[in-house]
Amino acid sequence: MRTGSGSPMGPRPRWTSWWAPTPTTTRRRRSGATTAASAWASSPTCWPPARAARSPTASTWVRARARRGVRGGGLLQMQLILHYDETYREVKYGNMGLPDIDSKMLIGINVTPIAALLYTPVLIRFFGTKWMMFLAVGIYALFVSTNYWERYYTLVPSAVALGMAIVPLWASMGNYITRMAQKYYEYSHYKERDEQGPQQRPPRGSHAPYLLVFQAIFYSFFHLSFACAQLPMIYFLNHYLYDLNHTLFNVHSCGTNSQGILSGFNKTVLRTLPRSRNLIVVESVLMAMAFLAMLLVLGLCGAAYRPTEEIDLRSVGWGNIFQLPFKHVRDFRLRHLVPFFIYSGFEVLFACTGLALGYGVCSVGLERLAYLLVAYSLGASASSVLGLLGLWLPRSVPLVAGAGLHLLLTLSLFFWAPKPRVLQHTWILYAAAALWGVGSALNKTGLSTLLGILYEDKERQDFIFTIYHWWQAVAIFTVYLGSSLPMKAKLSVLLVTLVAAAASYLWMEQKLRRGVVPRQPRIPRPQHKVRGYRYLEEENSDESDAENERGGGRGDGVEEEAPPAGPRPGPEPAGLSRRPCPYEQALGGDGPEEL
Repeated sequence: MRTGSGSPMGPRPRWTSWWAPTPTTTRRRRSGATTAASAWASSPTCWPPARAARSPTASTWVRARARRGVRGGGLLQMQLILHYDETYREVKYGNMGLPDIDSKMLIGINVTPIAALLYTPVLIRFFGTKWMMFLAVGIYALFVSTNYWERYYTLVPSAVALGMAIVPLWASMGNYITRMAQKYYEYSHYKERDEQGPQQRPPRGSHAPYLLVFQAIFYSFFHLSFACAQLPMIYFLNHYLYDLNHTLFNVHSCGTNSQGILSGFNKTVLRTLPRSRNLIVVESVLMAMAFLAMLLVLGLCGAAYRPTEEIDLRSVGWGNIFQLPFKHVRDFRLRHLVPFFIYSGFEVLFACTGLALGYGVCSVGLERLAYLLVAYSLGASASSVLGLLGLWLPRSVPLVAGAGLHLLLTLSLFFWAPKPRVLQHTWILYAAAALWGVGSALNKTGLSTLLGILYEDKERQDFIFTIYHWWQAVAIFTVYLGSSLPMKAKLSVLLVTLVAAAASYLWMEQKLRRGVVPRQPRIPRPQHKVRGYRYLEEENSDESDAENERGGGRGDGVEEEAPPAGPRPGPEPAGLSRRPCPYEQALGGDGPEEL
């Protein structure tokens, strides 16, 4: 007997009315867990069903959610929440194997940046700083576009490409901001340059005030992007989520007593399934934002170097470009800052996994995750201007202050275990997230500004920022591998790294105050000949002019310390003179002041 709906079996299930009937939807069998979830949702007594232990999909979802949160993107956060829900997987994709695809996406995003130290300087020198940023943002747009057709052959290759673009994007941005601060100083003091002469370099450290302002403005907007990334979650996905009594029914320990990430989290988090049409609208809005970012880089960002300068940067030899990041490790300043680079990666991942998930979602539910990240974002964005304290205080104050704030918060979290499904301590979570954002802002602004001040030679900046963000990528990969560790172990590692980073940095500042001269690798002079409009490389691109005229006395790859600035005592030996490079010819000079 047919019912009023016209179906011999009664009313059609609500989820099949949102997609056209396909073999996947018609063959779907409701599991016991899904049936219990539906019965609990419609039952007036609202007794939560018993749930099985967390599946491996939960760990993949939370790790990818955190990884994408670092980039300020809300699309992957929303996508992985949808893929985590077993009802959504069975209805829309059947047995396509979304958990396996998600795990391979995580491998592509987290593992690929480990090799970035080998290719990032070569890509930046080959494409140029501006075009490297444009191409990296284009790869982000490519990753967003693959969500229109979620298959293995679209999601996994785009995730690998995204992982390859992470370090080049951040290295080129750090280099670009530093160069813009230097050029702004030159433009604002062009009268002084004319009086000093066209070949006279600005005093060392003269661009530091402008660099502080530029970095503070950049990181204010960057940390604000964390809040913007939560808009799809707040205005779209939160309306489909179960409340905390359902999702946290099998969660028994949170905070410092937790094991892994969200152990016992429910496998069904969606109360109703979103329409495909609404998902396409959200993805289209995010795709439009990605294209807008590409247009902004293309239209508003000028060149970081003059054309002749870019040619000179490439003409030092591709072998030298490949080797120089490794040679800069001889500089004791970089060696002392490596623990801070590692901690910089640890603390951002901890804010998105340990604090937001292990303390926040574990106790107050998934529906409040977006608001916790918004609190972190607003605290970090508003506090980025505190980096301007370096205009009046010693440069070590912002970095040490951020490290001290994180030290107090880490010690407090070490002894706090909030209870699941208890909302009385929600304000403590918001305050902790905002304060952690304050420390993150001081850390990021202080480190980027410090590198721009210590290494103001334009020939080195791309190498330095590549090393900085590569170590961050290594730290993030380490967090990805250790996501199943107990919370106390994670806090212990974070605490030890923080103390080591602060002590190593203060030791570096003490060395500089004592007058210890850092050993920097020599940047070879450009090796090209002018024939018409073409620049032709020498046969041996790794050999500098001085080495060639000395007859190979030193050999390739041998480094020497940079000589002190100023005129050299005594007459310059004959035979060491060289023809000026095209950039020096354009300026009317006879050669550089220093190697």
